[in-house]
Amino acid sequence: MSWRIAIVGRPNVGKSTLFNRLTGRRRALVDDTPGLTRDRREGAGKLYDLRFTLIDTSDSLMGRMREQSMRAVADCDLALFVIDARDGITPQDEHFARLLRKAGKPTLVLANKAESNKTDYAVAEAAGLGLGQALAISAEHGDGLSDLHSVLRPMAPEGCIVE
Repeated sequence: MSWRIAIVGRPNVGKSTLFNRLTGRRRALVDDTPGLTRDRREGAGKLYDLRFTLIDTSDSLMGRMREQSMRAVADCDLALFVIDARDGITPQDEHFARLLRKAGKPTLVLANKAESNKTDYAVAEAAGLGLGQALAISAEHGDGLSDLHSVLRPMAPEGCIVE
């Protein structure tokens, strides 16, 4: 059985870095320049004993990005909604949260770039998006991925856990 997980969020929050971390490859382009990633990408993802198909959405044009993100959400079993913990919640984050709530798909909020305790406020603030408590992670450094695994493992469909 395949478990499809989409990574969604506004531009430049670290979606491609998370995709690269979970696929173990540098398949998605990563740069500090918003709009660098051009296309939706899929790859075989793994996190410890979990296996899944990962979908990385585009940061190219805002309208196209929203369209691709919502298509990815429609095609997925779970959405990982990535926010930038250093920026706090932005109007774009609130817009994506509304779209995700409307889609009704299971969603986990990931407060990325949370390398320091200076980002604790943004993690707490994310609960106001109406999608549950955010998990603090650093896709670049791999911090918080064990916490992500702890949340994902009980949700994993049969056949997606490799002993």
